[in-house]
Amino acid sequence: METIKVAIVDDHQIVRDGIKAMLLLSKNIKVIGEAADYLGLTKVLEKEIPEILVLDISMPGKSGIEITRELSESHPSIKILILSANTDEDSIIEAIKAGAKGFLPKDTPRDEFFEAINLVHSNEGYFGEKLSKIIYKSYIQHVKTGKNTNVEPSISERETEIINLLADGLSCKEIADTLFISPRTVESHKANILEKLNLKNNIELVKYAIKQGIVKL
Repeated sequence: METIKVAIVDDHQIVRDGIKAMLLLSKNIKVIGEAADYLGLTKVLEKEIPEILVLDISMPGKSGIEITRELSESHPSIKILILSANTDEDSIIEAIKAGAKGFLPKDTPRDEFFEAINLVHSNEGYFGEKLSKIIYKSYIQHVKTGKNTNVEPSISERETEIINLLADGLSCKEIADTLFISPRTVESHKANILEKLNLKNNIELVKYAIKQGIVKL
């Protein structure tokens, strides 16, 4: 069974201790670091990159939403699972828009928490039955008010740069050299772009980019 590396960010020590104690009961989940805020998280990331980041929303300094948005740019390989007492519709939608792969309330049962970590690690979103109802309710409200629910996936500025360079025929190594990032980071961005847009390869990506006006001929 593959071990999943997890880091925890929550400004309450007692919450972090509770999460760590719970995760010790899992055979395939290993906590590699913890932090109380964004600054502490940067120190964790300097030592080792987790596969899953369990993240609260309400924290001093940068909020969980801001951290999610930033990590989606700087560390796209990290999958973010929000664990928060803030389960209002706006918080959930903003977390999804920022790049969170999952969202759970803090009263989530242990078994569901384990399931969420494993599913998010497998590139599946997880929001639980309770939060899924909130998201569905939001969708229905958009339909009733006539708002467009067929919105194209959001492409970040960094992703746009990479799409344009791929369209120019550059390899991942050449793109990495151009943007002063690692080839692995470029590969992660590329994989996330393809997954986000439900595309299979570079050719489909370039066609999509031309159609949407991301790449100019």
